Amino acid sequence: MATYTLPELPYDYAALAPVISPEIIELHHDKHHAAYVKGANDTLEQLAEARDKDQWGSINGLEKNLAFHLSGHILHSIYWHNMTGDGGGEPLEKDGVGELADAIAESFGSFRKFKAQLTKASATTQGSGWGVLAYEPVTGRLIVEQIYDHQGNVGQGSVPILVFDAWEHAFYLQYKNQKVDFIEAMWQVVNWQDVAKRYTAARERAHNLLLAP
Repeated sequence: MATYTLPELPYDYAALAPVISPEIIELHHDKHHAAYVKGANDTLEQLAEARDKDQWGSINGLEKNLAFHLSGHILHSIYWHNMTGDGGGEPLEKDGVGELADAIAESFGSFRKFKAQLTKASATTQGSGWGVLAYEPVTGRLIVEQIYDHQGNVGQGSVPILVFDAWEHAFYLQYKNQKVDFIEAMWQVVNWQDVAKRYTAARERAHNLLLAP
């Protein structure tokens, strides 16, 4: 049976400083992300055992655990590549990401309005969660979502292309309880080249994501 593995970071622990400290990157990737990978694999084993024994008393909890850990693994795998020490600013045509810039303007009115919405969505997520820019395949537009924990409150079939981790383990050692300061700082390390690639891939594969309504 296929299992999940912890991906390597695309940079060293200090690559995103001073926005995110090396200590946070190390703990976040090596401990927290690794725990979601282990949780997903452990749950798959428990589901396999339930199938073998035809015992389903724990099915609700197992399905919830799988959604939690697997979504955590997927979102973190996107998160690491969404950031770079050479990032920030906004997507511009001269940088080869004009289609993404146009899509943001069309979906939100302007980059400024999009930035304000994603910042607020990330900073005000209740409890633990994420702020996400996602491609919605039915209309072909971009939307901002608040994801509670790792998996709740999302549109079916939407594809995350830019994710801001708003769990406390992503920032507390450095920013204490000032989550909004962390989210504001995140804009300095956004890797627009990666976001643009994800947007193009989501758009090209949209016909495979959902049946036409």
